[in-house]
Amino acid sequence: MTLEFPKNFDNLYEERGGEFYLKDYIGGTWDYYSDEYMEIVNPFDGSTVGFVPRLASSGVEMAIDSAWKNREGIRSVPGIERIELFKTAAQIVRSNEEFLVRSLILEAGKPVHNAKAEVRAAINRMDLAAVEARKIFGEYVPGDWSEDTMQKIAIVLREPVGVVLAISPFNYPLFITSAKVVSALLAGNSVVVKLPSADPITFLLFTAMLEEAGLPPGSLNVITTSGKTLGTHIDDPRIGAISFTGSTAVGKEIAKKAGMKQHLHLELGGKGAAIVLPSADIDLAVKRVVHGSLNFSGQRCDAISRVIVVQAIAEPFVSKVMDEVRTVKYGNPWEEETLVGPLIDANAVAHVHKLVEDAVEKGAKLLFGGTYEGNVYLPTVLDHVPKDAGIMQEETFGPVVTIHRVKDINEAIEAANDTKYGLDSCVFTNNFYDAWRVAKSLKDGEITINDAPAHGVGFFPFGGTGDSGTGREGIGYSIEEMTRLKTVVFNLAPAKMGKKRKIFPM
Repeated sequence: MTLEFPKNFDNLYEERGGEFYLKDYIGGTWDYYSDEYMEIVNPFDGSTVGFVPRLASSGVEMAIDSAWKNREGIRSVPGIERIELFKTAAQIVRSNEEFLVRSLILEAGKPVHNAKAEVRAAINRMDLAAVEARKIFGEYVPGDWSEDTMQKIAIVLREPVGVVLAISPFNYPLFITSAKVVSALLAGNSVVVKLPSADPITFLLFTAMLEEAGLPPGSLNVITTSGKTLGTHIDDPRIGAISFTGSTAVGKEIAKKAGMKQHLHLELGGKGAAIVLPSADIDLAVKRVVHGSLNFSGQRCDAISRVIVVQAIAEPFVSKVMDEVRTVKYGNPWEEETLVGPLIDANAVAHVHKLVEDAVEKGAKLLFGGTYEGNVYLPTVLDHVPKDAGIMQEETFGPVVTIHRVKDINEAIEAANDTKYGLDSCVFTNNFYDAWRVAKSLKDGEITINDAPAHGVGFFPFGGTGDSGTGREGIGYSIEEMTRLKTVVFNLAPAKMGKKRKIFPM
């Protein structure tokens, strides 16, 4: 299987000796902007998918400069026309969906059903641009609540920050990136996108579709470079906001370098817990927990990474988990039934395997899996996992059902909060009081009742606390992260300005 491209997209790539060389997009022009390239490797079979430029610092500077100089391009487009632009782009993407799905499977190893869902989510996000635009509205503030502002009113505007730097992760290289870009452009910002080095091709193809929809040149600049090279530009004062999705370690480094120069939106790691209480519908909990742990091989920040089950129901719960896991299809991402495909690379496999081995050494029972074939880590079940095991604290990003047993709801809440992360968790119970108690007690940014965390196209705000980052992502919520407030105060009695006024202390 190899990449395929829609007709009339020849400006996006060149074919050399049977290999595809993709270009970057700066200032409305497709070019290589570098003599060095990064090889994109299929994580399932190890074949070469294509090559992309490895931009040096000068190339990154060119992209930021283009965004800065063209920042008025998209801002000058009336809001209704921006919405129409995304509707047009959505239709173009919809008619070329198969090419994007194919690319996601090849470069990300994403099972076909996950790839299709990701493309459709990107389309839906553009279709919903009109809904998201409602968050750009300002507000009116009367001044007659205080004597010193009695004759004044204020209009509070929400304005674009100018240039948004969007840095996207490998696990959702199309949807997360497109969601950042749609929000930023809809708000009137120009954008620089740094694509994930493992799988940048799909979004480059998506960019060509946005261009075809009529995007103003320079409003979107899409680059491929190393994180180290980009890091030297994080504190560029022309960047008004940084929207980053990725690891906590990199997020902290970005925050350190940016300081107070830019608005930071950081969606970082997670260690989501699923609490299963005695009143739960066990069959429902089992299905949701297994799917939430194993879907896309657990390579999701919102994956269920710890299963905290009350001892009273632990035995029947674990037995049914085993029955469910045995039915899970793993391996070839091109097969519709596959739930667990390859991890992104060999380093990811080594990381997961190290955590599994450490858990077993510390007393956990390996009930299923614990092995790998190439980059495919088999669905794995660990029971009686002690709280001091690394897999209870570190982000797993692998297909492991990690079961930790507790005495009661109090211990369950304590165990769930025993993490530096705070992204999202869930609880399974048919007792409303217990559900509410857990939801109020956990520190995560989102708690789901009787389902695994899932965010779809982004109607609900998504983001966390602690080492899971800052800010919220979602339809409308991302807009708030990429705009700033401006207050305009009107004096309604200018004729009285020359008269003696009572002076109020500050």
